[in-house]
Amino acid sequence: MSDIIKLTEPFSPEAFSGLHMGDMVEITGTIYTARDAAHKRLIDALEARQGLPFEIAGSIIYYAGPSPAKPGSPIGSCGPTTSGRMDAYTPALLDAGLIGMVGKGPRSHEVIEAMKKHGAVYFAAVGGAAALTAQSIFEAEIVAYEDLGPEAIRRLKVINYPCMVAIDPSGHNIYEEGPRRFAQ
Repeated sequence: MSDIIKLTEPFSPEAFSGLHMGDMVEITGTIYTARDAAHKRLIDALEARQGLPFEIAGSIIYYAGPSPAKPGSPIGSCGPTTSGRMDAYTPALLDAGLIGMVGKGPRSHEVIEAMKKHGAVYFAAVGGAAALTAQSIFEAEIVAYEDLGPEAIRRLKVINYPCMVAIDPSGHNIYEEGPRRFAQ
């Protein structure tokens, strides 16, 4: 088992260039939550040449819709959602400067090609452990689309948020290569 790699803001293609499929990482800094409806609005804003509600360049989007916070907590359970639902929107966001995504499940060929073009990384979060991973979140604030409820875009401040590199900047993909390696 390899050592855990600590990733700290600012996030950039240079900072991610040494990551490899299967690496275990802990992210510290700012990440944003966004799901399907928020992604559609982001793309609509890009197409209308309007500003986005947060600086997309160098950002990481976490595909999650957190549950309400209990008293004294910044957020409730905050587990990953299926990433493929964002695939239609992701290449345009990568073109706009998005550098990383956190979710679960495989990504499309188009997304992987856009990731390779921009040096981006797709991280897999631990599914089924939403309450546990929420302990890495010490601040949460809605920054856009409050009317979407749990799917509003939130700015999260995280410390040592645990993930695995599922698809690295070279396009090595654990969802394709992992089963092949296991079969050998």
